[in-house]
Amino acid sequence: MAVTLEEAPWLGWILVKALMRFAFMVANNVVAISSYVCYVIVLQPLRMLDSKRFWYIEGIMYKWLLGMVASWGWSAGYTVMEWGEDVKAISKDEAVMLVNHQATGDVCTLMMCLQDKGLVVAQMMWLMDHIFKYTNFGIVSLIHGDFFIRQGKSHRDQQLLLLKKHLENNYRSRGRKWVVLFPEGGFLRKRRETSQAFAKKNNLPFLTHVTLPRIGATKIILSALVARQENGSPAGGDAKELDSKSEGLQWIIDTTIAYPKAEPIDIQTWILGYRKPAVTHVHYRIFPIKDVPLETDDLSNWLYQRFIEKEDLLSHFYETGAFPPAKGHEEAISRAMTLSNTWIFLIQSFAFLSGYMWYSIFQYFYHCLF
Repeated sequence: MAVTLEEAPWLGWILVKALMRFAFMVANNVVAISSYVCYVIVLQPLRMLDSKRFWYIEGIMYKWLLGMVASWGWSAGYTVMEWGEDVKAISKDEAVMLVNHQATGDVCTLMMCLQDKGLVVAQMMWLMDHIFKYTNFGIVSLIHGDFFIRQGKSHRDQQLLLLKKHLENNYRSRGRKWVVLFPEGGFLRKRRETSQAFAKKNNLPFLTHVTLPRIGATKIILSALVARQENGSPAGGDAKELDSKSEGLQWIIDTTIAYPKAEPIDIQTWILGYRKPAVTHVHYRIFPIKDVPLETDDLSNWLYQRFIEKEDLLSHFYETGAFPPAKGHEEAISRAMTLSNTWIFLIQSFAFLSGYMWYSIFQYFYHCLF
């Protein structure tokens, strides 16, 4: 499509801004990730002496790193509006987030909207596609203890065994409390046709905005983390009254992400900021673990029902621009999630100052040795 004279200055500015943002992101990654790795190496003696304190410090640095990623979108005008129950009320409990998956921007959105939920991000374990292991953030996720899962039938059984072992070895020993899982097993655009064919074959509802979830990883997580005695308030109750203090996994957070006009934001957009400012909407529903069946068939039906409900939520959102109110309420209430610009400035300053410090240290030793 030809560019008119009127559009040329605007497109030129978009290009310049994207290049400037990209240069900053590269510098940000170099100083922040390398500093994180250096701090972790230096703190290894603490890990042997006081593992709990070590993983607490590592978690705080991990949260700051994810906060930097969140700030990239925030600075481009990509913000989050939250709906449904308030997950802050259960931020100190163990929980699993079941999230629909549309694009790479889903991860960035969660990195942003969970920043103000106490230590959730610091104590969180992600389950993500193994391809992320080879990205710039892969080394950070490996150290933190996130799990990289391979997709495909040929890998499925082996990956589930590895996940079970990973949870047993890394979840509680590192002080983790939340697990983020995308049960659909891939992006909506890639799995929709396969899911619809499966639904037709098995007499299940025809879904457009989500796909039918896969049960394997969810079952492994519940089997590994649910305590024998579970507590919890009825789903749909007042989140302020959710005061379960039992050990083990206590909550399932059904999380639904919706983008304006059903146009997902990908990681490239998040970094380069070439799309106009947009608000991503995130809806939460909290289910106590005692209401979640653990047997395979019952759990499958329970998961299917949650994603059928997600379909209804998203259909309503795309038709009206808002999520429907909860049962017993006349109006749905939304909350704008905000990031503190002061906090962003402080963590970015710490990253660049740390990068300069480590560079100076390495330079000093280099000159001493050579």
